[in-house]
Amino acid sequence: MKKVELVEAVAEKAGLTKADATRAIDAFCETVTETLAKGDKIPLVGFGTFSVSERAAREGRNPRTGATVQIAARKAVSFKAGSALKDAVNE
Repeated sequence: MKKVELVEAVAEKAGLTKADATRAIDAFCETVTETLAKGDKIPLVGFGTFSVSERAAREGRNPRTGATVQIAARKAVSFKAGSALKDAVNE
């Protein structure tokens, strides 16, 4: 589903105009981004939890040359689906 299709679906289900649905989706994405950048979690009961996890520095290999490469430590965004979402997907 592309963003345009998501906007249409949200507008229809919520009884909003497409412009209002676009603003709502953009605000949601911006808020999630800002919250995760601070290192906070976002639990949405029944849907899932957005969080940030730490990835340690490690050694990897360049598949082309086989040379050892140092991979820097970083933060990664993760999403853990809630039980209601898992049940809906598996029906």
